[in-house]
Amino acid sequence: MTTQHRPAVRRRLAALAVVAGLAVSACGGDSDDDTATDDAPAQDDSSDDGADDESADDSGDDGADEPADAIEQSGEDREEAIDVTIAESENTDPVMGGTLRYGLEADGNGLNPTASSLSAPGLTMANAVFDTLTAITTDGTAVPYLAESVTPNDDYTQWTLTLRPGITFHDGTPLDAEAVVVNFEAQRAHPLVGLAVKPFYPESGAVEAVDELTVVYTLLEPNAGFPSSLSTQLGFVASPTWLQASLADGTLNQAPVGTGPFMFESRSEDSVTRFVKNPDWWNGEPYLDAVEFLPVTDSDARVELLFGGELDALQTTNQTSILDLTEDDSVQNVLNDASEESFAMINSSVPPFDDIRARQALTLATPVDLYNELIALGVNRPADQMFTPDNPFYNPDVVQEHDDVPGAQALVAEYCAERGGDENTVLGTTTCTDGRINIELQWSGPSVDQTRIADLLNEQWTEAGFNVTFDELLQDEHISQTAFGQYNVNTWRQFGAENPSDDRVWLMCRNIGGISLNWPRFCDEERDAILLEIAATPDPADQVELWQQLTEKINQDYLYIFFNHTLWDNAFTDNVHGVCDHKAPGDDSITLKCSSNGRTWFSAVWME
Repeated sequence: MTTQHRPAVRRRLAALAVVAGLAVSACGGDSDDDTATDDAPAQDDSSDDGADDESADDSGDDGADEPADAIEQSGEDREEAIDVTIAESENTDPVMGGTLRYGLEADGNGLNPTASSLSAPGLTMANAVFDTLTAITTDGTAVPYLAESVTPNDDYTQWTLTLRPGITFHDGTPLDAEAVVVNFEAQRAHPLVGLAVKPFYPESGAVEAVDELTVVYTLLEPNAGFPSSLSTQLGFVASPTWLQASLADGTLNQAPVGTGPFMFESRSEDSVTRFVKNPDWWNGEPYLDAVEFLPVTDSDARVELLFGGELDALQTTNQTSILDLTEDDSVQNVLNDASEESFAMINSSVPPFDDIRARQALTLATPVDLYNELIALGVNRPADQMFTPDNPFYNPDVVQEHDDVPGAQALVAEYCAERGGDENTVLGTTTCTDGRINIELQWSGPSVDQTRIADLLNEQWTEAGFNVTFDELLQDEHISQTAFGQYNVNTWRQFGAENPSDDRVWLMCRNIGGISLNWPRFCDEERDAILLEIAATPDPADQVELWQQLTEKINQDYLYIFFNHTLWDNAFTDNVHGVCDHKAPGDDSITLKCSSNGRTWFSAVWME
């Protein structure tokens, strides 16, 4: 493969920054940096944002604007383009052998699906060693995977799951109903992972083995879309023998044992994690000899390693990297922005943002347009809500307020006149000083990109009447403080579930507590009622009006200041094939999704 360096892209971005007078904010941002709730428990599709830095070199001519135009296609058009690219690259029969070297945006804190916070990198590694009970097709339908069938009762409050026979874990332990129960109970018992499980199941009898291969799930309320939840971290099934051993020896959380196409061989955290072929995989023999995962937190460096032949694949949300990768004909790009959204998120449980006027003022003060020009570089589609315009649940009447400094100033003055002496417990100050609202902006770092985002936001927030203090934390501490409500406003990424009803874990009153997954800590019983009605409605066409009501309520509550729809790129060199040939077991006519929020699969991948 010939490596081409194209400095024109960097020159163009630098010129943008000079014109705007914001050189410090010119790159990165919505890139691989926004902390996302994938690092939170058990929800696969609300992805991470590791600690990536920003831009890559590339592009050598003035044609650099062309890929940006291509990226701005609708999600449907983009998916069709991806299919054509993959199809054109696969004119030969698959061959055995080879090691795929995959660049991750960050490492994870472990690979135990019952105890580890699996963000996009963790989920990607987990896909090599574990299988899920269900999987998602290209049209968004959940189909059985490790399961042979998943069947509801009449009111969708109970689901009977039957496992495929004859499957064993890598350590020889049989996959049976009791193994599924052990995994579920381990997840429910975990202090963090359990937060996504406990609120939706009864305290006893939630999951029961009725015979060797049959499990019955009993839910608190009807959920017609329940099978989709078993395609996420909740659906990974680990060896119960290994789970028991990991309780006694925590280091085993780094050495996973599943049923998947590859078996764990070695792991050096923040260096290389290696999985080797499982020749006895229940769903056929994988083509690759091994997959190696290398966390490279600087997206510029990650792309250069791929162009230099040191990586065969990578994941990124960095806009400059995506421009560089999509304009190189030797790289295959699987693009997806029908996933999570990037936004600033507000804690409504403590002053000043327990008052909607303060939340609305911050929303009005936010330079969303400039953010999408300078941080997202015009690559990502701007967002007003959790659905892209091509999604049937999209509400065209929801338009988020922003870039109204005078309007924000008026609300700040009104708030401070009435509540300026209240205590801001996060900062340990009063909520206002000299008629200005005191707030803290928190993010995950160290990160050049996130610092640039903070500087960009702070400039207009300051003009609008906010005194902004910065707090950059390591990702684990950032997530912990968010879960405990120890923040005013932060940058975040979320709402990426394949079935959006699964995103209710971030929204419902029952997910507020000492530790909360309802991160803004905002309770609205009417909103909960809509979410429960959506879950109980089997036909998506009948959910449209309900989702539009929900997005309107979210917009009016001023809890999330949406920036854009996160664009993921899973990029592969031109000698990698089979990326989107992931099929349903026993039925080659059903193609499974080949990427989701940076997560991809490896069972069908082969290399020339």
